[in-house]
Amino acid sequence: MIELVDWTIIGPAFVAGLVVLSTHVPLGQEVLKRGIIFIDLAIAQVAGLGVIAAHAMDWDPNGLEVQVAAVSAALAAAIGLNWTEKRWPRIQEPLIGILFILAATGGILLLAGNPHGSEHLKELLVGQILWTTWSTIWPVAVLYGIVLAVWFLLRPRFGALTFYLAFAVVVTASVQIVGIYLVFASLIIPALATTGIRRGNRLLAGYVVGAVSYLIGILLSFVLDLPTGAVIVWSMAAVAVVVGLVISDKRQTN
Repeated sequence: MIELVDWTIIGPAFVAGLVVLSTHVPLGQEVLKRGIIFIDLAIAQVAGLGVIAAHAMDWDPNGLEVQVAAVSAALAAAIGLNWTEKRWPRIQEPLIGILFILAATGGILLLAGNPHGSEHLKELLVGQILWTTWSTIWPVAVLYGIVLAVWFLLRPRFGALTFYLAFAVVVTASVQIVGIYLVFASLIIPALATTGIRRGNRLLAGYVVGAVSYLIGILLSFVLDLPTGAVIVWSMAAVAVVVGLVISDKRQTN
């Protein structure tokens, strides 16, 4: 397989995956802890709606306006969810689900008159990670470095609003690289696969699960000529099952 791949394409894609995992693994563990599993999917979809809205207004796809639209939409959703959590905490998860479906159908409505609408929607869902370039990775890496520094240094002081806002910024950047489906998978699957590990080792284990999954998925998609985002999601699920079984066996043995 090694002889069949082009590492000038595989390399940037894999590094992009590692950059995404750097923030998504710890944030995913926090999401599970808070019991708001679908917040990532909802905010990712809202950020995607911002991108679609920018395209509908014929803004430059690579321009600053698109980024402002995506971040603004995600931040508005985060602030709204923080408000609903305080006002109606018992129904927060259903409200997150409603937000997701509104954003998803809103995107479909905005793309209804676009002859390339289905193509744009597919790119938003499964991403274009295999065509990532180094020039698109480094700004996200710098942003994530700042978020991680704030996360690990100031997390004990975090309130719900700070968490939601940080989450919105991170997801907005990720969804434009790896797509909505892979954002959700990167947040939830490594966190879920490592729930049986003690806290001190869980973060590292989550990173390993994610990194191995990205590498396997990227290589398979390149060799088999299949959509990369979708293959990575399935690879991550398979790796998570194996890791989960190993952890379960060890706990039973102990």
